[in-house]
Amino acid sequence: MTEQGNGGCGPDSPSRGVLARMRLDPEMIFDSSSRHTDLTERSVLGGLSTMGGQLLRTAIQMGSVVVLARLLTPGDYGLVGMVTVVIGFAKMFKDAGLSTATVQKHHVSREQISTLFWVNLGVSVALGATVLCVSPLVALFYARPELTAMTAVLSASFLIDGVSIQHEALLRRHMRFLPVAVSQVVAQTANACVAVVAALLGARYWALVLGTLASSFVLSAMTIFFCPWIPGKMRRGVGTRSMLRFGGDVTLFSFINYFGENSDYMLLGKFAGADALGLYTRAYQLFFLPVTQMRIPMSAVAMPALSALRTDPQRYARFYRRFLEVLGLLTVPIAVYCLLEADFIIRVLLGAQWMGVVPIFQLLAIAGVVQAVASTRGLVLTSCGLSKQYVQLGFANTIVRILGVLVGLPFGIVGVAAGTSAAVLVFLAPSLHFFTKGTPVAPNDFYRALAKPLLYAAVAGLLGLAARHLLSGDGALKHVVVTAIFVAAYVGLIGADSSARADLRQFVGIMRVRSRQ
Repeated sequence: MTEQGNGGCGPDSPSRGVLARMRLDPEMIFDSSSRHTDLTERSVLGGLSTMGGQLLRTAIQMGSVVVLARLLTPGDYGLVGMVTVVIGFAKMFKDAGLSTATVQKHHVSREQISTLFWVNLGVSVALGATVLCVSPLVALFYARPELTAMTAVLSASFLIDGVSIQHEALLRRHMRFLPVAVSQVVAQTANACVAVVAALLGARYWALVLGTLASSFVLSAMTIFFCPWIPGKMRRGVGTRSMLRFGGDVTLFSFINYFGENSDYMLLGKFAGADALGLYTRAYQLFFLPVTQMRIPMSAVAMPALSALRTDPQRYARFYRRFLEVLGLLTVPIAVYCLLEADFIIRVLLGAQWMGVVPIFQLLAIAGVVQAVASTRGLVLTSCGLSKQYVQLGFANTIVRILGVLVGLPFGIVGVAAGTSAAVLVFLAPSLHFFTKGTPVAPNDFYRALAKPLLYAAVAGLLGLAARHLLSGDGALKHVVVTAIFVAAYVGLIGADSSARADLRQFVGIMRVRSRQ
């Protein structure tokens, strides 16, 4: 939907501030009439806004990682990782899948969203109180008394997050991704600033806790500012039952999938200790940070567009294939480059004391080649309203992931990384064939989307590997040259691809049209 002004006092009026012009017009909040129009343009523009915001967030987060890695110890990160497992588990319930229901549903009313708001808030408050009560048990499980206070303090984030869940869902429903991106960038900046200052003052692991709370507060405040909607009373009989059922299935998936995705953290923390978990979490987060920062915003942009197209299978499939190809072209080379230059990346970003992370980092990068594209299985199922199949996907993925971690656990953190990566690769083909049934897409869409990025990244990686062997020494200049060769080769191959050039021409054309409006 194009955001055109309403005279001199409209939401896009030049007389208003930049942030004020990005606010969602209250009169448009529950208008669903234009969800099917200009989807390509709005998706491209939304993707541009979201990716720009994610790049800024990544830069800020990477900067804080570089600084904090020199101020904190692996043990500090390990303690926070132990608490994060518990907090993350509880947080997947606060949404109750209702934000996805708001985005996915064709038409919503003021009464429906008000009811969902109060459900979300009530669930968030209950979860925060539960986490507060079980904080001593967390410390007892890990045999670390300091975890009691850390868990109790972080329980406040549930109330802070809960007040803005539906506000953000409404922004995403209307594909207003620029204000979402701005909110996230400012929140990430607050997180980094608070954490670094606290670490400099000697707060140790508390620096990470305080940064998390600052981020939650700023994100909620800005989200509500950009979506100026005041919820009404909670009502029955307004058509929320189907949305609650859908949200329940999404939450059940999250519940099941959480154990698979975090089984490595939980088992390492229990049996290997804080230092080992700290090394593993640094490797895991450092690798998946850039990949996730691309996948999540692109999926957020694609979700409302695909939901609007689910009654038109041909348009759905075309849109999805293009989305998948772009996602593959952006994420596959990151994984290949991390595999190629893992030692250089760790030394520059974390420092020499973290070099034990290198083999873990490389093993995770192997799975990362396909993980971003494979993760869109869930996007297809939710956008098509197939929540039951979505739950089945969660069950299957969790079983395979836990088995991989258990097989690797006797071999320490390297074994766990290897088991995690093997599970992702083993599960890929059968999951694609089973969980695309009844949807407008087919397994071949995934394989075709990966073919070109894999080929181009493999060629660029081989050239970079040759340069590593031919150039002597191990100084920064050598790695800069290797990086330049890899990037030049990959970009050159992309530039020689006619379909990629066609997509670029379409994008530029949309931007030119938009600039004249």
